[in-house]
Amino acid sequence: MKKEIEKINELLIKEFGIPPRNPNKATPLDTLIGTILSQNTNDNNSFKAYSNLKKSFSSWDEIEKLSIKKLEQFIKVAGLGFQKATAIKKVLSYLKKEKGSLSLDYLVDNSDEEILTELTSFQGVGLKTASCVLLFSLERNVCPVDTHVHRTLNRIGIVKTSSPDKTFLVIKDFLPETSAHTFHTNLIRLGRAICKPAKPGCAVCPLLKICSYEQKNLEKGKAVTKRDFMLLDNL
Repeated sequence: MKKEIEKINELLIKEFGIPPRNPNKATPLDTLIGTILSQNTNDNNSFKAYSNLKKSFSSWDEIEKLSIKKLEQFIKVAGLGFQKATAIKKVLSYLKKEKGSLSLDYLVDNSDEEILTELTSFQGVGLKTASCVLLFSLERNVCPVDTHVHRTLNRIGIVKTSSPDKTFLVIKDFLPETSAHTFHTNLIRLGRAICKPAKPGCAVCPLLKICSYEQKNLEKGKAVTKRDFMLLDNL
């Protein structure tokens, strides 16, 4: 599987390039809360909800003091307001009570498995959310699996799994060193613009020759340009 992932990664890099990493990486706690807000919504709405919190309060300590009902008012644009407010409140209250500060820096020297176990013990934090903290804030070689990554890897034939969590568990030990960020980001680009749930654009897919998807759509449509992917990245 590692060689197959290497090949996919090479082809995606050839097509889309190596996506840049944000030089101003967020803290682990920022990423955790931002990813909780991103669950079951689009990037625009989750960003608005996160920005509402950052603009309205100077620290997570202030937010921890809010009631769940009050917190929900600031993040409702992201949907599932009560569930997300409850999850955020419980994370912050746990850190304040058990760790003495609103920070996840105590996890920095832990192994990937230890961090995943700790973060997924929080209500409302699953493998995808926890792995985003590992990849984006701690720069670990971990590939979060959302619906796009799950769909594309199943269609390509790398895995045969029934959920994103199961896909994550299958591939996590086979990622080539330092490949996770590029692999994850380019698979999302592929899933958003080409390997869509309905009527995928197989005719313009850079993985066409190695993909095992049996219901390929080979209609010649508009080619997807690199500019298209840049626009998608900003959604």
